Amino acid sequence: MKIAFIHYHLKTGGVTTVLKQQVEALREKCEVLVLSGELPDISFPADSVHIPGLDYDSQSQKIYKPEKVADDIINAVFSRWNNGCDVLHVHNPMLAKNINFLKILKTLQKREIKLFLQIHDFAEDGRPLSYFPEEYVSDCHYGVINSRDYNILLKAGLKKQGLHKIFNTIKPIDSDKKESCTKNYVLYPIRAIRRKNIGEAILLSLFFRNNETLTITLPPNSISDIISYTGWKNFVKKNNLNVEFEAGLKNDFSELVLSAKFIITTSITEGFGFAFLEPWTAKKNLCGRKLPDICHDFEKNGIALDHLYDKLLIPLEWIGKDKFYEVWKTCILKNCSLFNFKINEEKIQKSFTKITGNNNIDFGLLYEPFQKQIISHVLSSKNKAKKLIKLNPYLSRFVNSLLSNKNLIQNNMNAVLSNYNKTTYRKNLLKIYSKIINNSVHQRLDKNILLSEFINLEQFSLLKWNDYVE
Repeated sequence: MKIAFIHYHLKTGGVTTVLKQQVEALREKCEVLVLSGELPDISFPADSVHIPGLDYDSQSQKIYKPEKVADDIINAVFSRWNNGCDVLHVHNPMLAKNINFLKILKTLQKREIKLFLQIHDFAEDGRPLSYFPEEYVSDCHYGVINSRDYNILLKAGLKKQGLHKIFNTIKPIDSDKKESCTKNYVLYPIRAIRRKNIGEAILLSLFFRNNETLTITLPPNSISDIISYTGWKNFVKKNNLNVEFEAGLKNDFSELVLSAKFIITTSITEGFGFAFLEPWTAKKNLCGRKLPDICHDFEKNGIALDHLYDKLLIPLEWIGKDKFYEVWKTCILKNCSLFNFKINEEKIQKSFTKITGNNNIDFGLLYEPFQKQIISHVLSSKNKAKKLIKLNPYLSRFVNSLLSNKNLIQNNMNAVLSNYNKTTYRKNLLKIYSKIINNSVHQRLDKNILLSEFINLEQFSLLKWNDYVE
């Protein structure tokens, strides 16, 4: 098979990592070519062609006409292969980082190029400024990285024969390769964007049993995330908390993982969920927040995650019920307006009643000002810390009961290595490509249904949907 890939850029990051893994999995069986708006700054395992019109609008000096960009893509593909490619595999086509991206794809489709659109992120999932006003590409095959998105897209109009699950592969952290002594820190191995819920990790660190340091690996890149991140750094410094930032800038990543006491995750949203898989390959335990919609796929494959929590309950009186409702409702209405999505008052009221049952609220639904208030409450009073433990019993046990659970670690490591390896990944990709080549589909997405699935008020987090404020 001849497979051409498209992505906006090849900068180091999540989607680029997945693309790189796909190339590495396929190159023994397929001929591959990568087309991108920005070439990699480090070596890449495939021939790459620079197509400037594919880059983010924010990075480009000018806006290229869709027809011209489509011509550049076709010329690059046919320069490589006389008969063109079998499949054009496009990454993240539903974020309007390039305002003409959908027009480019539709132009390619008219030229009889077989498209496979792999979705990692949805604009409908808290990114109104990246939302395309026009219809998404119809009559082509789509791929998703979890069953939640698969079920949402079926509801929104896609057909099973034109929609494919393409779970990512895991690059194991070799725990036998290096001799590492365990040090007194707990690692949160992420780039500290707002959705990773840094405040909750800091709150959990107050309940560590042996004065471990919470260690966070990387700073964010975007302006809004950097402002939030700086706010947390200042808060930690002001309160003299045992937190280290940016450890990944001055230490080898695998060494950081292998030397940690255990790994933590407090993210409120994930696409695939590498954080729930990778730690086990390093024979490290994972503690923290579980995302049931994402983790369902992993649990079906034998990965035990029952020890994680899916809510961290906080007394609503600590932040003020009326104040929270005012901020929460305003945020809902603002985002619905940005998406031109209608929502009624009764639905907002019912959802609010549900998420504030027993006058408690999940910490993950709050944004930074509320989260800082709560952490300050816990710091100021041992009784308030005890109240949190009473509401969330795992705060007193989630660390100690797990560290010595070698059976859990071994079980999960085996399940990860057997289900998310390169061989399984390659087989799935080749199977999907064969279906795309041999089966045309007629399908379209209903954008309103898609929005209604993602604007879920019972999971509506200010950390995801609201602008950062001090």
